[in-house]
Amino acid sequence: GGPRPGPGQEVSVKVLGALEDGGLVDRDPRLSFVPGHGDVVQALELGVPTMRPGEVSFFLAAFPYGYGLPGSRLCSRREPDVPPEAPLLFEVTLLEVRDDPEAQPLPPTARLCLGSQRRERGNFHFIRGDFEAALGSYRLALRALDGPVTVPPGLEEEEELREQRVKCLNNCAAAELKLERTDEALASCEAVLGINPDNGRALLRRGQLLAQQGRDEEAAVDLRRALELDPANKV
Repeated sequence: GGPRPGPGQEVSVKVLGALEDGGLVDRDPRLSFVPGHGDVVQALELGVPTMRPGEVSFFLAAFPYGYGLPGSRLCSRREPDVPPEAPLLFEVTLLEVRDDPEAQPLPPTARLCLGSQRRERGNFHFIRGDFEAALGSYRLALRALDGPVTVPPGLEEEEELREQRVKCLNNCAAAELKLERTDEALASCEAVLGINPDNGRALLRRGQLLAQQGRDEEAAVDLRRALELDPANKV
């Protein structure tokens, strides 16, 4: 009953995911995500928007729509790892559809949690070599961190928000370099250094990018400062 999820809406689903031999690899009684944000495997990204609230569906997913060519190592000892190129069967119950809460005012702690989840998903994509998806997740993490809040963050929360932004922007630069988008990577480094002028990773990366562009004097300033901050850095 009810309409299918629309663009930008958040869904909550009950999920069971199994290998061909029946071994469970995914079990979540209430998984919430926004389809299209890259927070879950493609089988769920593509399948859940076809469902209606209360519906139970089975999705047989070839490996590109599951955990891909490398598979996945899970934290739980009770559940098996996902081997490379493994097809998966998902049983999904669509529990609820609602407007995306990201656009609504949230407590600073919820902003931090949402940003961390997006960044971790980006790291998952990056490790798999899907740099476009990783970049999308990192940008969504930044959007989550910069969204409206119900109350002003405290000093510790404000500091953690800054640290999370720096991590996300550095990760954006890494993904942009993998995608050979040097101007975007340089802009991400500039954004990091606008928050923390002594961020060694951003100084090193900006110095390398400036050197590639023939801006040697500017590059030397960044690289010398990066070396001062981390004399043991072999790069």
